[in-house]
Amino acid sequence: MRDIDKLDKQILAILMQNAKKAYTEIAQELFVSGGTIHVRMNKLTEAGIVKGYNLEVDHGKLGYDISAFLGIYLDKSSLYDEVAAELEKIPEIVAAYYTTGLYNIFARIVCRDTKHLRDVLHDKIQRIQGIQRTETFISLQESINRPINILEDEEEED
Repeated sequence: MRDIDKLDKQILAILMQNAKKAYTEIAQELFVSGGTIHVRMNKLTEAGIVKGYNLEVDHGKLGYDISAFLGIYLDKSSLYDEVAAELEKIPEIVAAYYTTGLYNIFARIVCRDTKHLRDVLHDKIQRIQGIQRTETFISLQESINRPINILEDEEEED
Protein backbone atom coordinates (compact mmCIF):
# COMPACT_ATOMS: atom_id res chain seq x y z
CA MET A 1 0.00 0.00 0.00
CA ARG A 2 3.00 2.37 0.35
CA ASP A 3 3.41 2.67 -3.41
CA ILE A 4 -0.15 3.81 -4.06
CA ASP A 5 -1.34 7.34 -3.46
CA LYS A 6 -4.68 9.07 -3.05
CA LEU A 7 -5.32 9.19 -6.81
CA ASP A 8 -4.71 5.44 -7.10
CA LYS A 9 -7.17 4.84 -4.28
CA GLN A 10 -9.75 7.12 -5.89
CA ILE A 11 -9.44 5.25 -9.20
CA LEU A 12 -9.80 1.90 -7.42
CA ALA A 13 -12.78 3.10 -5.39
CA ILE A 14 -14.61 4.17 -8.55
CA LEU A 15 -13.89 0.91 -10.37
CA MET A 16 -14.79 -1.19 -7.32
CA GLN A 17 -18.26 0.37 -7.54
CA ASN A 18 -18.52 0.01 -11.34
CA ALA A 19 -15.82 -1.95 -13.17
CA LYS A 20 -17.36 -0.99 -16.53
CA LYS A 21 -16.80 2.73 -16.06
CA ALA A 22 -14.69 4.12 -18.90
CA TYR A 23 -11.24 5.47 -18.08
CA THR A 24 -12.22 8.75 -19.79
CA GLU A 25 -15.18 9.14 -17.41
CA ILE A 26 -12.97 8.43 -14.41
CA ALA A 27 -10.42 10.92 -15.70
CA GLN A 28 -13.08 13.64 -15.99
CA GLU A 29 -14.37 12.89 -12.50
CA LEU A 30 -10.87 13.11 -11.01
CA PHE A 31 -9.64 16.02 -13.20
CA VAL A 32 -6.76 14.10 -14.81
CA SER A 33 -6.11 12.76 -18.31
CA GLY A 34 -7.37 9.42 -19.60
CA GLY A 35 -3.74 8.42 -20.15
CA THR A 36 -3.04 8.97 -16.46
CA ILE A 37 -5.84 6.56 -15.52
CA HIS A 38 -4.54 3.99 -18.01
CA VAL A 39 -0.95 4.24 -16.72
CA ARG A 40 -2.10 4.07 -13.10
CA MET A 41 -4.25 0.98 -13.78
CA ASN A 42 -1.32 -0.74 -15.51
CA LYS A 43 0.86 0.04 -12.47
CA LEU A 44 -1.78 -1.31 -10.07
CA THR A 45 -2.18 -4.47 -12.15
CA GLU A 46 1.58 -5.08 -12.38
CA ALA A 47 1.84 -4.61 -8.59
CA GLY A 48 -0.80 -7.32 -8.11
CA ILE A 49 -3.23 -4.94 -6.44
CA VAL A 50 -5.71 -5.30 -9.30
CA LYS A 51 -6.15 -9.03 -9.87
CA GLY A 52 -8.88 -8.93 -12.49
CA TYR A 53 -12.36 -7.76 -13.36
CA ASN A 54 -15.54 -9.63 -12.43
CA LEU A 55 -19.07 -9.66 -13.70
CA GLU A 56 -21.63 -9.93 -10.91
CA VAL A 57 -24.75 -11.85 -11.90
CA ASP A 58 -27.96 -12.82 -10.14
CA HIS A 59 -27.58 -16.59 -9.86
CA GLY A 60 -31.26 -17.02 -9.00
CA LYS A 61 -32.35 -15.49 -12.31
CA LEU A 62 -30.12 -18.03 -14.05
CA GLY A 63 -31.84 -20.95 -12.30
CA TYR A 64 -29.43 -21.34 -9.37
CA ASP A 65 -31.77 -20.78 -6.42
CA ILE A 66 -29.63 -22.22 -3.61
CA SER A 67 -26.68 -20.39 -2.12
CA ALA A 68 -25.10 -22.20 0.80
CA PHE A 69 -22.06 -22.00 3.01
CA LEU A 70 -20.12 -25.10 3.86
CA GLY A 71 -17.96 -25.58 6.93
CA ILE A 72 -15.42 -28.28 6.12
CA TYR A 73 -13.53 -30.25 8.76
CA LEU A 74 -10.32 -31.90 7.57
CA ASP A 75 -8.72 -35.06 8.95
CA LYS A 76 -5.51 -33.00 9.35
CA SER A 77 -4.80 -29.33 8.62
CA SER A 78 -1.79 -30.42 6.59
CA LEU A 79 -4.22 -31.77 3.95
CA TYR A 80 -5.47 -28.27 3.11
CA ASP A 81 -3.58 -27.84 -0.17
CA GLU A 82 -4.69 -31.21 -1.56
CA VAL A 83 -8.31 -30.74 -0.49
CA ALA A 84 -8.42 -27.16 -1.82
CA ALA A 85 -7.12 -28.39 -5.19
CA GLU A 86 -9.94 -30.95 -5.33
CA LEU A 87 -12.56 -28.41 -4.27
CA GLU A 88 -11.41 -26.10 -7.05
CA LYS A 89 -12.46 -28.76 -9.58
CA ILE A 90 -16.10 -28.52 -8.43
CA PRO A 91 -17.78 -25.74 -10.45
CA GLU A 92 -20.57 -25.20 -7.91
CA ILE A 93 -18.02 -24.00 -5.33
CA VAL A 94 -17.64 -20.29 -6.06
CA ALA A 95 -15.37 -19.35 -3.11
CA ALA A 96 -13.34 -21.15 -0.46
CA TYR A 97 -11.29 -19.87 2.46
CA TYR A 98 -8.72 -21.45 4.77
CA THR A 99 -9.98 -20.40 8.20
CA THR A 100 -9.32 -20.43 11.90
CA GLY A 101 -11.98 -21.59 14.34
CA LEU A 102 -14.25 -24.59 14.00
CA TYR A 103 -13.73 -25.29 10.31
CA ASN A 104 -10.53 -25.73 8.34
CA ILE A 105 -12.24 -24.50 5.18
CA PHE A 106 -15.32 -22.34 4.72
CA ALA A 107 -16.79 -22.44 1.22
CA ARG A 108 -19.68 -20.90 -0.68
CA ILE A 109 -21.60 -23.14 -3.02
CA VAL A 110 -24.30 -22.27 -5.58
CA CYS A 111 -26.77 -24.90 -6.80
CA ARG A 112 -29.99 -25.08 -8.81
CA ASP A 113 -32.08 -26.60 -6.01
CA THR A 114 -31.82 -28.74 -2.88
CA LYS A 115 -31.47 -31.97 -4.91
CA HIS A 116 -28.54 -30.47 -6.80
CA LEU A 117 -27.00 -29.35 -3.48
CA ARG A 118 -27.43 -32.84 -2.02
CA ASP A 119 -25.85 -34.42 -5.09
CA VAL A 120 -22.87 -32.05 -4.99
CA LEU A 121 -22.36 -32.66 -1.27
CA HIS A 122 -22.74 -36.43 -1.47
CA ASP A 123 -21.21 -37.23 -4.86
CA LYS A 124 -18.44 -34.65 -5.07
CA ILE A 125 -17.44 -32.93 -1.83
CA GLN A 126 -17.81 -35.69 0.76
CA ARG A 127 -15.88 -38.13 -1.43
CA ILE A 128 -12.71 -36.02 -1.31
CA GLN A 129 -9.93 -37.73 0.63
CA GLY A 130 -9.04 -35.74 3.74
CA ILE A 131 -12.50 -34.30 4.39
CA GLN A 132 -13.71 -35.61 7.73
CA ARG A 133 -17.19 -34.03 7.65
CA THR A 134 -19.09 -30.93 6.56
CA GLU A 135 -21.76 -28.61 7.92
CA THR A 136 -24.07 -26.84 5.49
CA PHE A 137 -25.78 -23.49 6.01
CA ILE A 138 -28.34 -22.47 3.39
CA SER A 139 -28.53 -18.73 2.78
CA LEU A 140 -32.03 -17.31 2.80
CA GLN A 141 -31.04 -13.86 1.52
CA GLU A 142 -27.90 -11.88 0.80
CA SER A 143 -28.22 -8.62 2.70
CA ILE A 144 -24.84 -7.01 2.07
CA ASN A 145 -22.32 -7.46 -0.73
CA ARG A 146 -20.08 -4.45 -1.23
CA PRO A 147 -16.46 -3.46 -1.69
CA ILE A 148 -14.57 -1.98 1.23
CA ASN A 149 -14.24 1.81 1.45
CA ILE A 150 -10.54 2.28 0.69
CA LEU A 151 -10.95 6.07 0.84
CA GLU A 152 -12.05 6.03 4.48
CA ASP A 153 -8.61 7.12 5.79
CA GLU A 154 -8.45 10.02 3.31
CA GLU A 155 -11.98 11.14 4.26
CA GLU A 156 -11.01 11.28 7.94
CA GLU A 157 -7.89 13.35 7.15
CA ASP A 158 -9.85 15.92 5.08
